[in-house]
Amino acid sequence: MTPEAAEDLPLFGFTVLEVGEGVSAPYCGKLLADYGADVIKVEPLEGDPARRHGPFPDDATGAGLPVRQAGLPHPEKSALFLYLNTNKKGITLDFSTASGARLLRRLVEEVDVLVENQPPGRLEELALSYQELAHVNPRLLMISVKPFGEGPYGRWNATNLTSFASGGQMYLTGDPDREPLLTGGYQAEYQAGLNAFAATLTALLGLAVMEVGQHVEVSAMECQACVLENRLPDYAYRRSDALSRRRGNVNSALTLEEALASPQMRARRYFQEVDHPVAGRWVYPGPPFRLTDGPPSDGGWGWRAGRAPLLGEHNEEVFGGLLGLKRSDLVRLRAAGVV
Repeated sequence: MTPEAAEDLPLFGFTVLEVGEGVSAPYCGKLLADYGADVIKVEPLEGDPARRHGPFPDDATGAGLPVRQAGLPHPEKSALFLYLNTNKKGITLDFSTASGARLLRRLVEEVDVLVENQPPGRLEELALSYQELAHVNPRLLMISVKPFGEGPYGRWNATNLTSFASGGQMYLTGDPDREPLLTGGYQAEYQAGLNAFAATLTALLGLAVMEVGQHVEVSAMECQACVLENRLPDYAYRRSDALSRRRGNVNSALTLEEALASPQMRARRYFQEVDHPVAGRWVYPGPPFRLTDGPPSDGGWGWRAGRAPLLGEHNEEVFGGLLGLKRSDLVRLRAAGVV
């Protein structure tokens, strides 16, 4: 799909700044980008930590790359990163520095949405809270994906494991006579990212009606609790967890090989091949829903299948084209360890 075809997609015209790492906020940003938004991903100078999570084709390492990356997994070949960051523009920026924070504020002036999952309290410590950024851009929609959200646990950090457990899902998973289990992958973080995507669309609708920005907080813990189905109300009614105890799993699993070969999946063109200049050509899953009135240029999917950015690939385009920095400015900022 060509970049020009993004004009036919539903989120074309919206600009999103993603200050996110790992899975939750990047998955939200991925969905926004896949449906046409111009998403600018801000990475630390060493890259999103997801770049160091496998699998990696051929166990690729960073041999031949700068010393800070040599011996580590190849930063451009992480299957996790490549999937989570399709269709985005990528820049590097250390916004913990004074110069970097100023550049981030300037970027905020130019965007509609900021999606972030920074550790609780970090943006406030850097004078980059919503209240401070709203002075820069009163129409800003800031979507914060946090482990718990405001409250007694608000300043606590968490992992996918603790988010899955704290929301109650782990209590239901596994055999009744054994310890609770964690499901495979990063399910708590994907749920948080999917809810952040829905929250962003809701906030954009509100912006169109009320013409004022707002701060939206997504709690990964609550994203798990809200899909407990009837388990929580049942316990509230009966004061018994008899219906909610672990019952084990039926071993009847749609194998990964069978899923890739599924006639249903193929008919819906769910899996798409995407070419990457370093990682090569691989098959990627599509979004969890499709628009039936998509543009002919994308085969009627209503979304685009594009690749993830190289580390810092769009520094010159974003800092130069969007903020008006000269190449000499970028050279100076790079030497100072800011970009």
